[in-house]
Amino acid sequence: MGDDPELDAIRQRRMQEIMAQQGGKEGYGGGQMTEEQRQQQQEQQQAAEERRQTMLNQILQPSARERLARIGLVKPDKAKGVENIVLQMAQRGQLNEKVSESRLISLLEQVNEQSSSKTKVTIQRRRALDDDY
Repeated sequence: MGDDPELDAIRQRRMQEIMAQQGGKEGYGGGQMTEEQRQQQQEQQQAAEERRQTMLNQILQPSARERLARIGLVKPDKAKGVENIVLQMAQRGQLNEKVSESRLISLLEQVNEQSSSKTKVTIQRRRALDDDY
């Protein structure tokens, strides 16, 4: 963790922001134990996210990583879905090489097809003869 001082400063700032946000929610007795538990849980989540990002950095080519980051800014849920797919493929041994940008685009298209089949809008219009005037 101590490799990059700038990264450490960013992490420290983010941790302070999160602690400040949670500090306002503390209003009842026994708060010390829950605060410690929250901090421990937060550290575990942060460590898991760092491991996830490290794995993605090893799996994705730089161009694919940049594209996924841009997608994450606009649609975080879609980016998480693609990240999950890539990580699952890596864990199953389905990736022989780093994921290129074109491969990432095909994975995005798969995610789009899955999510588009879920949403369906039906509009029922009232007929002119059924109106009660």
